[in-house]
Amino acid sequence: MRSIKVEYPKDLSRLEVHLFSDLHIGDKYCNMARIKERIEEVKNNENAVCILNGDIINNATRSSVSDSYAEQMTPMEQIRLFTELFSPIKEKIIALTSGNHENRSYKDDGLDITEVCARQLGIDERYSKTGALIFLRFGQPVKHPDRRMCYIIYATHGSGGGRKEGGKAVQLADMANIVDADIYVHGHTHLPMVMKQSFFRTDAQNSRYSKVDKLFVNTSAMLEYGGYGEAYGFKPSSIDCPTIYLDGRKKRFSAEL
Repeated sequence: MRSIKVEYPKDLSRLEVHLFSDLHIGDKYCNMARIKERIEEVKNNENAVCILNGDIINNATRSSVSDSYAEQMTPMEQIRLFTELFSPIKEKIIALTSGNHENRSYKDDGLDITEVCARQLGIDERYSKTGALIFLRFGQPVKHPDRRMCYIIYATHGSGGGRKEGGKAVQLADMANIVDADIYVHGHTHLPMVMKQSFFRTDAQNSRYSKVDKLFVNTSAMLEYGGYGEAYGFKPSSIDCPTIYLDGRKKRFSAEL
């Protein structure tokens, strides 16, 4: 887990966190048009930032379950396109994590593809190979105008989850067992999902506790139906991805599909 501190101006009253995960650039069924649309949305929105949460490229290798012969481009071309696509919004990327598709090259040859891309973009200090614990500060709280509002986001690509929706929801909720945060972001399972749970947070210094909400967000995949997913009997997945909304005046956060 890597701790990442990101700070934006006090005059920002709100922020939107857009999530890019499981894009699978290079796969025959990758919806490249929608990926480009979403990047433009972030680029043209002064209140938008984003998290890249693994499996950005497909990276089918000879030893992987993906079909390397059906790729639309080579892994090197996928890496090049990764950096070209996200270069215009690199200042808006608050964190990057690696996914199991990028990790195929690390397992085979010790090559960390996402770190290479992060360095090419000049944001390697915001990269984590595993999980990213993001301390995102902006705005001006009404009760404490001398400070910035702080939101803690834990993002990791994830693994497992099974085929059923219930298993995927459990995998998402279990992130709260790892670290105390306001918002949890999980990918990998290709099921867009938003849910909230309450939690009693203790204050040992003042011998108090307070009831707080935790937001859990699972991301979608930018894949149309076919290929590996169809061959193995997986359900078609929606390409709609949740967006997180943060208030800079009051501790208030939500996500919408």
